[in-house]
Amino acid sequence: MAHIALTIAGSDSGGGAGIQADLKAMSALGVYGASVLTAVTAQNTRAVTAVHGIPVEVIAAQIAAVLGDLDVRAIKIGMLALPEIIHCVAEGLKGYAGPVVLDPVMIAKSGDALLSPEAVATLTETLLPRAHLLTPNLPEAARLLGLPVARGKDEMIAQGRALCGLGAQAVLMKGGHAEGDLCRDILVAPDGVLAEYTAPRIHTGNTHGTGCTLSSAIAAGLAKGLALTEAVQEAHGYLQAAIAAADRLGVGSGHGPVHHFHPFWPASDNL
Repeated sequence: MAHIALTIAGSDSGGGAGIQADLKAMSALGVYGASVLTAVTAQNTRAVTAVHGIPVEVIAAQIAAVLGDLDVRAIKIGMLALPEIIHCVAEGLKGYAGPVVLDPVMIAKSGDALLSPEAVATLTETLLPRAHLLTPNLPEAARLLGLPVARGKDEMIAQGRALCGLGAQAVLMKGGHAEGDLCRDILVAPDGVLAEYTAPRIHTGNTHGTGCTLSSAIAAGLAKGLALTEAVQEAHGYLQAAIAAADRLGVGSGHGPVHHFHPFWPASDNL
């Protein structure tokens, strides 16, 4: 039987982030990915030029259809955009007992806003307490808490614990936006640090979809039955290799995508 994970997120027409990145990462890690579309974006490696939210009744119908038939072992939630969509997703998951990975997508790699200001409070109140794992980068964590961006390990841990205080069971504080040659992600629970994951910083402009990829890869690990620390470890290693191979793709003229299928495509390919 296939391990099944569900992604609830927006579509990236450029294929590097959102639903497209989620399904690629899940597939690469040996998990069957199902999807619920929350928004359609007109997007490439340079900009987001349009965003259209899917009607809430259609989102609700998608959730009901998938959960009513498929044995979903983990759910990743990404771009939700509007308060009414956040409420719809929260309502649709009321009967679901499995782990939920919440990636609070707020800003695209191009700098375009993907979550309206009024939706931030709704997300915090309705979905954050539902999260088995919250995966914010440093600016997202700061925005959720109304604080300056964390500087250094101690502030990352403090903000992670504060987010746990808002209801999340655990928080992965992603340190990719910090300075230095070493990237540090810290997995925080209410009573302290569960694990740290470090890797040398890879100097590339092709990092579109890193957050989507990491959170969906973690959900894939949870769907396979891995413990949280193991799922994050597998996802962290997978993403680092995908970033290292990103320049081989040559997709677009802006922030290109990571290479989701780096273990399978010939290294000599330069598309």
